[in-house]
Amino acid sequence: MALAEARPFLIGVAVLLGACLWLGWWIPSALAALLLVGLLLFFRDPSRQIPTDPLALVSPADGKVICVDEAEDPCFGLGKFRRVGIFLSVLDVHVNRSPCDAVVEKTHYSAGEFLDARHLEVDLRNENQTWLLRSSRGPVLVRQIAGLIARRIVAWKKPSEHVRKGEHIGMIRFGSRTDLYLPNACIIHVTVGQRVKGGETILASWPK
Repeated sequence: MALAEARPFLIGVAVLLGACLWLGWWIPSALAALLLVGLLLFFRDPSRQIPTDPLALVSPADGKVICVDEAEDPCFGLGKFRRVGIFLSVLDVHVNRSPCDAVVEKTHYSAGEFLDARHLEVDLRNENQTWLLRSSRGPVLVRQIAGLIARRIVAWKKPSEHVRKGEHIGMIRFGSRTDLYLPNACIIHVTVGQRVKGGETILASWPK
């Protein structure tokens, strides 16, 4: 699915590369070739080992943990949650995954600005889409936030669909942030500054 999102970019750069080669423009050809490789790396979707522990909640994204705190549900009026914020650079895999087995109950999209994804108010002011995932143990929110370069949030699942832990739900193009909102009883296992892998790193666990 990630490569399908890349198709318009890949076609455009491939045409540019072909034209530069045909015209004998070697330096632009080399730059276009580098851009093509960069796009292929950005839209990569490596396989992941999904933890089998039923209590484990996995990371919804690759990147670096930039906050572990408490925050109000930004969309659905469900009160306070524990939040883990993950910053995705342009070098990270940008596929987003479900942290647990659940049903997509609702999604909420908001247009907005394109501040740097590390800005303090990015979760309130930037374009975003929030997923309400209803698991058997409680509600979980995944919030996709566009960044300074990211200009499109992509959803691959719809309300009422079932998702498995680690399953793809969407992606954000070119640098962004993904926040995970968990019930307060959940136990957090990561700290600020830690690198995480989507679908593989256990961010938290349900209480026993």
